[in-house]
Amino acid sequence: RARVTHKQQLEQEQLTRRQELALISKEVDAQRRDIGDLQRDEERLAKLLERIEKIVASKPKAPAPGRDEERDQPLSRHRSGAFEQFKGKLNLPVQGELAHRFGSPRPDGGTVWRGLFIQAGSGQAVQAIASGRVVFADWLRGFGNLMIVDHGENYMSLYGNNETLYKQVGEAVARGERVAAVGNSGGNAGSGLYFEMRYRGKPFDPMGWLNPK
Repeated sequence: RARVTHKQQLEQEQLTRRQELALISKEVDAQRRDIGDLQRDEERLAKLLERIEKIVASKPKAPAPGRDEERDQPLSRHRSGAFEQFKGKLNLPVQGELAHRFGSPRPDGGTVWRGLFIQAGSGQAVQAIASGRVVFADWLRGFGNLMIVDHGENYMSLYGNNETLYKQVGEAVARGERVAAVGNSGGNAGSGLYFEMRYRGKPFDPMGWLNPK
């Protein structure tokens, strides 16, 4: 009987190991699917930005504003070098904890962060980093409620994972204006803002443009 008990114990241990290995295999497969989904989401965003850039480029540029208009528009989108003057002076679009930086590996592996993920409470105000015009304001898979602001000179800022969007396509925004509310509509585990900056459709590290204070 002792031998039978020992044999049963070995069989049970083998069964447990097989179940654990099967679970690990399922988790690996799920991670692979997640990586594929992330890559497809990023490709979807890249194609969206390409279409937006073509539309923006096809529109005639607005005439240079007069002095009175310049006072109302602190950043003229079409004045040469207007956006570059803010390099190193921009504020974070939301107050919170910087959980993920540009270029750092994502926890699911296979891809890296192409922007910043700032942990913040749901409903917290998301502010435009600079004046511009909204060119996208809708839900996008992988990015949730997403707003894209065109700042002119091929620069754009992206605000994703929002609970609510307060601006519509075509509307002008001012620097520091509340444009959205923090949420977790992009499928992230916690609430926060996903923030990107892009030049000619390509993401770059926003930290070089932000005020370190």
